[in-house]
Amino acid sequence: MSEGQYHSASHCKYLIQYHIIWCPKFRFSILQGRVDTTLKQILEKICDDYGYKIKALEVMPDHIHIFADVPQTVAPCDVVRTLKSISAIELFKVYPKLKQVYARCGVLWSRGYFISSVGHISEATVMKYIEEQKNDQ
Repeated sequence: MSEGQYHSASHCKYLIQYHIIWCPKFRFSILQGRVDTTLKQILEKICDDYGYKIKALEVMPDHIHIFADVPQTVAPCDVVRTLKSISAIELFKVYPKLKQVYARCGVLWSRGYFISSVGHISEATVMKYIEEQKNDQ
């Protein structure tokens, strides 16, 4: 791996990348059309605000794949919590009808998620997998 891909902090060099997947509650296929585009914009803004670099992002009708490079000071569970909580709040603001769909349970995202650390060797594989998700439907 080239030296330029690593990040530097006080007394350390690091490269921390995660492949994260999560779903809407009840795995409803609600992430389509304008919701898909809006969600991508929301996630890009969150990542920009928190210093996460998106390497690949795909919104499927019933789940999200994101591959992100994150600071070494952020725990994996905090990355997921930030992405899920802020994106739900923002999507509910833009699409009040979504809030009606989930009025009984009061949440947009399911509690669970998948997260995997990704090393340099598998980076290209993960990016290719995410990019090909839309083509496999």
